[in-house]
Amino acid sequence: MLKEFRDFAFKGNMIDLAVGVIIGGAFGKVISSIVSDLVMPLVGLIVGKVQFNNLFISLNGKHYDTLADAAAANAPTFNYGQFLTVFLDFLIVAFVIFMVVRQLHRFRKKEEPKEVTTKKCPHCISEIPIQATRCKFCTSELATGTASGGIQ
Repeated sequence: MLKEFRDFAFKGNMIDLAVGVIIGGAFGKVISSIVSDLVMPLVGLIVGKVQFNNLFISLNGKHYDTLADAAAANAPTFNYGQFLTVFLDFLIVAFVIFMVVRQLHRFRKKEEPKEVTTKKCPHCISEIPIQATRCKFCTSELATGTASGGIQ
């Protein structure tokens, strides 16, 4: 059982997956920083000096100037500004992953259809060369001019 676990844990695919998860986590942090530190402040400036992290609705009916004030008062809040930031993170990460997967599919070598070089003898069902006019196994005469020789 220990040998099976070792084979499983140290297979190339498992290590590749672990490396991918680590790189993906770091990539997600970079994208989150880009969105929250660069993109959202620019969008907030364009919209009219709005700080998206401070967009919230207090659910207890009282008014708070900032989300920090509401948190200090232990007020329940509906933080739609933070949700918009996280949703934009998601859209950017999803788009980048889509583009990477799309490029990987383009780079994959497309399999060309294999050239048919054999056919089955309709009498004994043995594999014979496609140009054969007589089966080398049962010596039956085969119809000429057909690629399939009858049965496939």
